Amino acid sequence: MLTLDVEKAGDVAVVRCAGRLVRGTEISTLRNAVVSENNTRIVVLDLSEVEALDAGGLNALVSLQLWSKNHGVQLKLVNPSPFVRDMLERMRLDQVFDISSLRDALVVLARPRRPEANIGMAWCGS
Repeated sequence: MLTLDVEKAGDVAVVRCAGRLVRGTEISTLRNAVVSENNTRIVVLDLSEVEALDAGGLNALVSLQLWSKNHGVQLKLVNPSPFVRDMLERMRLDQVFDISSLRDALVVLARPRRPEANIGMAWCGS
């Protein structure tokens, strides 16, 4: 069984996953949770409490990575459990995903975004 807790702050959604990310309803549940956050800039998947991950779960993560790129959403994996990290490394998916600790992710998310509208105005004399 997979349980999810979704928290949203501004344009960032944090999806905390606990349990088993395996083929079946668990994958559909995760996919629906992430896809429903299509109006966010960043979706953070906290995998610290995921106990099991099968090929279906790995496929779901890859599918969500592709979905996020196609929709201009950053997908970040944080705190994968030792089992999940091992699986990602064995399949070399650690090179595909942005994986970090929750602390590192929070530091990045806390940085203020540069206002693009002001870029270029300094050299215009405005």
